[in-house]
Amino acid sequence: MQASRQEKIAKMLQKEFGEIFVLYARQIRNVIISVSEVRISPDLSIARVYLSIFPSERGNEIIEKVNADNKSLRFELARRLRNNLRIIPEFTFYNDETEEKLAHIDELLANTHTETNEN
Repeated sequence: MQASRQEKIAKMLQKEFGEIFVLYARQIRNVIISVSEVRISPDLSIARVYLSIFPSERGNEIIEKVNADNKSLRFELARRLRNNLRIIPEFTFYNDETEEKLAHIDELLANTHTETNEN
């Protein structure tokens, strides 16, 4: 039962942070930020939020800015969820580099396939 509660809260946090980051990205300009995943601890006190950032070259810069603005983002989340959660977890934001890794693997496979056909 605890795992399903964790999942529900993680999905709720992902949805709310998604809406918050749409507004947040408008302030930064020329950046798209989406929440790819939220992982929450069993005691619901700590959450890891994985952000997908486009353009990916600015990923580390944006993550630093987001982590610096952690308190204001947590306050906004608390304002939105005040009727749903008693305690708002502590957050750490991470750059989700899954897309870049997949693109790199595809590129390597394409190069391997091309080299095989040439021989």
